[in-house]
Amino acid sequence: MANDYATLAKTIAALTTGETDTVSLMATVACEVHQSDDRFDWTGFYRVTGPEMLKIGPYQGGHGCLTIPFSRGVCGAAARTGEVQLVPDVEAFPGHIACASSTRSELVLPVWNGKGRLLGVFDIDSDQPSAFTQEDADALAGILKTTFAAVL
Repeated sequence: MANDYATLAKTIAALTTGETDTVSLMATVACEVHQSDDRFDWTGFYRVTGPEMLKIGPYQGGHGCLTIPFSRGVCGAAARTGEVQLVPDVEAFPGHIACASSTRSELVLPVWNGKGRLLGVFDIDSDQPSAFTQEDADALAGILKTTFAAVL
């Protein structure tokens, strides 16, 4: 099923307009994005909680890793570099952390507040190889930018 990102963006905007609490925004985004596409098995956030450290935040799906250092895995790479990580085959990603053995591909996007401070990363896992496209990455990056712009 192809994702209707225009409708998803409008839905998330309608639900979050005026909200500035980071955890509330993360919970709403994780829920809406997870339910929007059958490819998405695990959808959630890892929050920056200390120097070079991510901790699990709001998510949908099975359990995730509780902590991830910036130095490890796909989420760590997104946090460390500030760049989207579009991984068609997690087995081929050096240092991949297997929080769920069913994950085959992954899309991780850095999440910035309105002042350009890294809040965390948004992680989407799929049990399908090559499940994500650049279109997915671009559309979700736009949704995240709009949603977290008011967070200071």
